[in-house]
Amino acid sequence: MWTYENPVRIRFGAGSLSGIGGLIRDRAYCLVTYDEPIFHDIAQRIAETAGPAALTIRNVIPNPDFHMLADACALFAATQPAPEVIVALGGGSVMDAAKVVAAGGNGFDAVKRYLENGENADALTSTPIVAVPTTAGTGSEVTSWATVWDTDSGRKHSLSRPSLYPSDALIDPELMVGMPRALTISTALDALSHALESIWNKNGNPVSTHHAVYAASEILAVLPALVDDLGNRDLRVQIAQAATLAGLAFSNTRTALAHSISYPITLRHGTPHGIACSFSLPMVMRSAIGTSDTCDAGLRRIFGEDLSAGADRLEEFLVNLGVSVNKADYGIDDGEWRELIESAMTGERGRNFIGSEARVNESLGAGKR
Repeated sequence: MWTYENPVRIRFGAGSLSGIGGLIRDRAYCLVTYDEPIFHDIAQRIAETAGPAALTIRNVIPNPDFHMLADACALFAATQPAPEVIVALGGGSVMDAAKVVAAGGNGFDAVKRYLENGENADALTSTPIVAVPTTAGTGSEVTSWATVWDTDSGRKHSLSRPSLYPSDALIDPELMVGMPRALTISTALDALSHALESIWNKNGNPVSTHHAVYAASEILAVLPALVDDLGNRDLRVQIAQAATLAGLAFSNTRTALAHSISYPITLRHGTPHGIACSFSLPMVMRSAIGTSDTCDAGLRRIFGEDLSAGADRLEEFLVNLGVSVNKADYGIDDGEWRELIESAMTGERGRNFIGSEARVNESLGAGKR
């Protein structure tokens, strides 16, 4: 038996930002975004269609932490009358921040207590979100959780609530045309990880696997061409659509081992999330092969019959993009690497992985090159 559910209404297409007024529907809205000129310009376009924002939160940083989110929630809670909807304009960090603000209408302390001990759920609020992603990777526009970082204690939390699914995702690939090469690669590899991790996943189902196979196949085919032609709108459409399908895949499965490995690498070494969660994919794939007929069948739809050769091609794909698969290049020695693997296998995301620790240990050599 299996189930699949996703309540987000998706509007996809070049130029679709012009329809945002119809999504906001004259409601007072809070805009959550970055404090950068390009986002000021897009915010002005939104204001011309939907009217000015009742509140604009622009203090979002990469990997939003307790301090930044506390300030954002305080701004939101102090706004009267309270905004009726939140517009999240930006990448994954903006989506995460917007979801925390949506839950933190009574202040961040309520969210913090819930993250740390699972208590105080009744104090969390629920404000509708219209998600407008400007990167092709996070998938957060179609998921119900947010990644929250406690940098003081070196911990990563996941805020997970059904009410955090955006009501609408407005995906306009035109907003992604100006993305630089490094960001294009990092975000697309995050989406690739979402897709593959939903296949070697205990929570996989035929719908999530179908979405994942399409997404991974498209990213593998399109990304090398896109990085050499960053202004190509057709390729931007393809990669944005692939990222959306990857989001729909892992919205039901969550991620698995590669993501579990990645979080401390980002915290300790500052490695961008999309790189941290993707450089280990060939190793993880090798440890997953042969574990599940269903998983192998999904991977064969992407890589062909010889899955061992497919893992080699995946590694070559990353290297050709300039992404090292050598853990030492990220400042990780053998001792830390083994500690990361052991910890990841028992972590919340690692437990979704279909493979065993023994199988992963057999593949550790791939992480040492």
